This record gives sequence, C-alpha cells and structure tokens, in this order.
Amino acid sequence: MTNHLTVALAGNPNIGKTTLFNALTGSHYTVGNWAGVTVEKKEGHFYYQAAEHTSVSINLVDLPGTYSLSAFSLDESIARDYIVKENPDVILNLVDASNLERNLYLTLQLLELGKPVVMALNMMDLATAKGLKINTEMLTSLLGIPIIPIVASKKVGLKELTAALVTASKVDSTAYHVPYLASIEATLSETIHLLEDHSLKVPARWIALKLLEGDERALDLVPGEHHDELQTLLQTEEIEAIRESITDSKYEHISSIISKVMSSDAHEQTSFTNKIDHFVTHRFLGIPIFAAVMFAVFYFTFNLVGNPLTDLFDTVFGHILDLCNNGLVALNVADWLRALIIDGALNGVFGVLTFLPNIACLFIALTILEDTGYMARVAFIMDELMRKLGLNGKSIIPMLLGFGCNVPAIMGTRTIEDEKDRMTSILINPFFSCSARLPIFTLFASAFFPGKEAIVIFSLYFIGILIGLLVAFIFKKTLFKSDSMPFIMELPPYHLPSIKHIATQVWEKVRGFLIKAGTTIFVASIILWFILNFNFTGPTDMSNSLGASIGRIIAPVFAPLGFGNWQAALSLIAGVVGKEIVVSNMAIVYGLGASTSATVFHDALASSFSPLSAYCFLIFTLLYVPCVGTLGAIKRETNSLKWMWFAISYQLLIAWGVAFIFYTVGNLFF
Repeated sequence: MTNHLTVALAGNPNIGKTTLFNALTGSHYTVGNWAGVTVEKKEGHFYYQAAEHTSVSINLVDLPGTYSLSAFSLDESIARDYIVKENPDVILNLVDASNLERNLYLTLQLLELGKPVVMALNMMDLATAKGLKINTEMLTSLLGIPIIPIVASKKVGLKELTAALVTASKVDSTAYHVPYLASIEATLSETIHLLEDHSLKVPARWIALKLLEGDERALDLVPGEHHDELQTLLQTEEIEAIRESITDSKYEHISSIISKVMSSDAHEQTSFTNKIDHFVTHRFLGIPIFAAVMFAVFYFTFNLVGNPLTDLFDTVFGHILDLCNNGLVALNVADWLRALIIDGALNGVFGVLTFLPNIACLFIALTILEDTGYMARVAFIMDELMRKLGLNGKSIIPMLLGFGCNVPAIMGTRTIEDEKDRMTSILINPFFSCSARLPIFTLFASAFFPGKEAIVIFSLYFIGILIGLLVAFIFKKTLFKSDSMPFIMELPPYHLPSIKHIATQVWEKVRGFLIKAGTTIFVASIILWFILNFNFTGPTDMSNSLGASIGRIIAPVFAPLGFGNWQAALSLIAGVVGKEIVVSNMAIVYGLGASTSATVFHDALASSFSPLSAYCFLIFTLLYVPCVGTLGAIKRETNSLKWMWFAISYQLLIAWGVAFIFYTVGNLFF
C-alpha cells in the first residue's frame, strides 16, 4: 500500500535548498515552469518505508528562495501563492543553523499560517565549527514543531527528517501567535472582523497581518465586497508605524528565542572574517582589490594554466582530425562528404572545443571565489556605486551571474522588487561578457597579442562593465525613472571551498558547453560549410559562395570599424545563434584546423585584420546583439517583443559607436 504526500520546501536563498532537494530526490525530478510565469519550477519524488507493507510517496516541490512571505518580488509571490493556494500537506522549512536568527523571520511567518511545518536545521557542522551551540529540544518546545538537525551536503539526518515529514502530515496543527503590542492587536482585531465572515483558505489573522505589513496582494485572498474598507484601513496615517511595530515585534520575539536556545564562543572565527573584511570591503580599497582579484583570475585562466592546456588540446584535436581524414580516405568516401565532415562539422566543433581549458579554468576560479564567500563581498562593495547610478543593490547579483551566462542572469532579475530597476537590469545584462565570448577573445588575443592575453581580455571585461553601468545610468534618468531601494544582505563567514562542490559546479557548466558544442555548434558548422561552398547554381569556391555574398552585403557597415571584409561580417551574423560559432565560422572560412597555431592563425588573418582592427572586432563582439537564447530570455522576462527588438537595436548602435571611437582614436596613435 502506497500513500501520497506533497511537501513544499521553503527557506532563505543560499542555505542549501538545492543540495537538500538533490539529496532527497536524487535524479528523480522534473523541471517546468510555474503557472503563468517563466520561473523554473522543480519537483522531485522519493519514497519512505513507513511500515512493512506501507510506503509513502513524497512529492517535493522546491520553492524559490525567499526571506519572507510578503509578495513584493516575483519569487516571493510564487512561494507564498503555492503555500497558500495549493495547500501542501507539509511545509519543510530549511534553516541555516549558522544564521538561525536571520532565518527565523520566515519561520514565524510560516507558523502563523497554521499549516504543518517541519524545520530542517541545516549546516550543523558549520555552526559547530563557528562555536555555536543550539538547544534543539528547547527550540522545539518554543516553536511547537519538529526540528531535525541535518547536514544536507553529507546526507546526515535525512532519514530522521523524512520520518518527521510523514508524522507531521498526520498531526493537526494550529496557527502560531507572535506576541504583538496591545495597539497592534486592536488593529488586527478590527481587520480580522472584516474578514471573518468569509470562507478563507488561511487564517484571517494571517491575512490581516500581511495587509498591515503593506502586502496589498494579500487582498487577492479576500472576496471583493470588503476591499474598499480594507484599502481605507491600509491608508490611515498610522499604518507605517503599525508596519514597523509588527516587524519590530517579530524580531524582538526572535531575539528572545535565540537567547534561550543558542550560546556561542565564536570570537576567533568572527575575528578572522572581520580582519579580512577590513580590507576587502573597505570603502576605497574594496574595488581596487576586486579588480586585482579579477586580473589574477584572467592571468590564471589564460597565461598561467589555460593556454598551455589549450596548446595540448590543439595537438590532440589535430591528430584526431588527421586520423578521421585518413580513415575517410581509406574508405573511399566522396571528396565533398569528406570535406563536409572534416572541414565543416569536425573543424567547426573542434575549433571551439580547443578553448575548453580556458573556459573550465574561468569557471573553476569564479566558483572558488563564490564558495569562499568573496563574491558576496563584491555585491557589498559595489552597492554604493550601484545606488549612485540609481540601481537597486539587488541588480549586482544578476550582473555577476552574467559572467557565466546571460540567460540565467536575466532570469535572476526576478528577485528585484522594483519593476523599473528590473527592466534596467535585464537590458544591460548582455554587456557583462558571458563565457561563450571567451573562445573569440582567446583566439584573437593569442594571435594578435601573444603574451598579453590576460591584459587584453581583462580590458574587454572592464569595457563591458563600464558600458553597462553607463547605459544603466542613462536608462534610470530617462526610460525607467525611480528611486533606488536599499540593499540588505548578510555577509557569510569565509571558509575553505569544497573540492566536491567546485567539481560538481564546474562539471555542470562544462557539460552544458559540451552539449552545446555537440548540438548547436555542430549543426551550425554544417550549415556554414554548405553556404560557404555552394551558391544558387551549385558547388563553387568560397569567394563566390552564398555565404560570401551575404557577408559582402553588410561588410561596408563595418569598414569604418577596421574590419569591412565579408569573412568578419558573416562570422558576426553567425554569432547571433551562439557566440562560440564565430570561432567555428573563422575556422571554416580561413581553412584552419584544430591544430592551427596562433602564428598560423595570425598569418591567415593578416590580410583582413590589423592588431587595432582585431581589438575593435573584439569590442564589437562584446557589445553587439546577444545570442538567441539571451534574446529569448529578454522576451520572456519582459513579456514583450518590443523590448527584445529594443535590446537588439540599441546594442548594435552602441557596439558600432564604441568600436568606431576606438578605431578612430587608435589610428591617431598606431
């Protein structure tokens, strides 16, 4: 006999929800979208053997990370709406044991709903290492819910947690009451009186609290006849003081709980973190230190480790191409088919895969910075600059994500409450160079600026950031005027990165790159080979091909930028599908194999590019139209084709203008 149970996994961002979800469900999960929006929805299932002949099928729904159940951002709305409207059997509240006080704010809001809640006290090992001691029995007594200490990353306590979920689903629960001031209770009673005549899915007290906290979307949970009275109540002069009092009361109650259940002797750890932060988050030193760290990342990625490995990959792929070519010759494969396979498909794919070491090194370095806690400091030190530009501090996180891939970075803007700030963040994100542009940068930097790759590529990233921030400033003064909102975040303590976590994260990103190479780039390389070897009359040489004709039509547009040749123009068109395809196109157009050295590549391009025009080509590639995946993300997140076409248009203009300025000024000196 099998029983079924639905569990909602709720908790703050970045406390191990994904780790726990994966530990419980393994590979048994599906990914879709929440109804009506494009936010990713992840559901998984696993089984619990309750008795000899009885098992429980548990469906686990991973809610977006949120600090509260107030619907001020898209993620908060999704989490709140699912819990309130879908009525899961149990809420699994994941809490960071090393930051218990911060996490309990969401816990209290969940408990006030009156639904069954089980708390998973995660990261107990980290809490112990920090010198924190938590009396879980006392905490259970104070909150009235099961509390299970776990270490999700090591799968410690998961069996006990699953048993607690099953047990909680069978026990009636009551709403938790936080002690508020008498004046607040009086206002609550007045609000509840307007609600109690209705059939509500959640306690009237909880809806009243949400309304008094300023969450107007809570009105959606109430039938319409009392909306006017509730709106009048919410617009009284005292409402702001009421909101502050409710929040203060919650935090005072949390402090009271913490004083009873937690003791600490974490002076040494705190001192170590503070000593580093004294320099890293310094008002004047913070940004120069960040710049130095990023330069070190690029030096590691290109000069120190990446390029020697790239040379090795060149050699290996060159031998593979030779073996494949010899094998096809031995099999008497037709010349055109052999050319398609070798010069088209394999040459295009291998031309991109050659730069896999550089991409992997960049991912390793960035993951280490994130795992140690440094990237959180970057968000902190950039906050003041962002506010001067009129942006919300939360815009920093999607910008940092953009260095990996702009698609999830644009999706990450959902956490920004202000719609105008969110639109600005979406439209500037493509300026933050994604990893797909890295093969182009590496190829040209190695060919035209040998030994200076790190400096050249660092300068490109810097230009992208600078242009993005300048555009954001202009947008906030024109299209999207609004006041900047405060950005509050907790800086985690520094800790040694987990090798397993780094390996997992890097492999996921590298795997995505390999899949793209084996699908999109493979197909694009074949298509490019055909249009470069055929025209409307049949097979022809490359200079008379359909691809050359297309390139010649738009090449004059790029002549003022120093690269008005059809090869460059066609490569840029192909790059709209995926930026890596620019490299594939170059390899096919110039007949370069995977084993081609930087010297040979430079010689092949010498008739088309000078060092200055090559750098301007990289600037244009950095700033022009993002890939179709990013354009799709812009369309989905703005829910408008208008803004997608706006992004295409204004980025083309900026890319052309900046490249023109660099080429014109550069010609005065070189």
